[in-house]
Amino acid sequence: MSATPPPLINAQQLCQQLQSSDAPVVLDCRFYLQQPAAGQEVYMTEHIVRAQYADLDQHLSGAVQAGVTGRHPLPAKEAFTRQLQQWGITHERPVVVYDQNNAAMAAARAWWLLRYAGIEQVQVLDGGLDAWLAEGLATETGEQRSDNALTEVPRLNWQDEKLINAQQLLLKKPVLLDARGVERFAGEVEPIDPVAGHIPGAQCLPFTELVDEQGMFLSQEQLKEKLSALDTDAATAVYCGSGVTACHLILAATVAGLPEPRLYAGSWSEWITDSVRPIETGRE
Repeated sequence: MSATPPPLINAQQLCQQLQSSDAPVVLDCRFYLQQPAAGQEVYMTEHIVRAQYADLDQHLSGAVQAGVTGRHPLPAKEAFTRQLQQWGITHERPVVVYDQNNAAMAAARAWWLLRYAGIEQVQVLDGGLDAWLAEGLATETGEQRSDNALTEVPRLNWQDEKLINAQQLLLKKPVLLDARGVERFAGEVEPIDPVAGHIPGAQCLPFTELVDEQGMFLSQEQLKEKLSALDTDAATAVYCGSGVTACHLILAATVAGLPEPRLYAGSWSEWITDSVRPIETGRE
């Protein structure tokens, strides 16, 4: 088993790896919340050579249960295991995931899910497809299927300790970061969910603040400063609207070398399904 790689990889490093005998599985995770079909459409138009498409709704989330789950519940373990089999992902083979840029969200969700399943050899392309194109590197069109699909179902080592649920949040009251924009956190606007506000005690840290204008992650020191609330021996956790962009905060914490917070996967859209759970509004 190789040593766990750093969480980020740059375009030139990925290009070199793709030419090696130990080439990684590459997943294109582009997704647009307002246009669910658009991610696959842009993938078919152009994507990194040998990349397979990973759809946030179809592959990286499970079925929504109205009034029970959030908008992007985690996929069932059995279904995700079968998907990894189709992609040809094992504990031994490296994986690289990417989005249009890292201010987008689904690549971080894929990275987190793979690590949740015990796949440690996974990295995120820093800057995403934009960074790849800026280097003038090769792309292709059409659908790419794995030439290494597994004949046997992979055995996974699920890391359930990476999760925290609503009841645990209420009882343990960890240091809690909300990855949504400040207006949604404050309850001033709510374009998606039926109730506005945030979980009491949470601090707002929009995930978009962790990357620069090119979608590249900030330096390790800058990230450490942004995520200073996580630099503690106390329990920490993160959430967002539906458990997707919160993974971006976990990725950034890992880049910064900070303790990894736990993910409240149901996030705000699940929290508000139970009217007994308290909510707060306001920016503080």
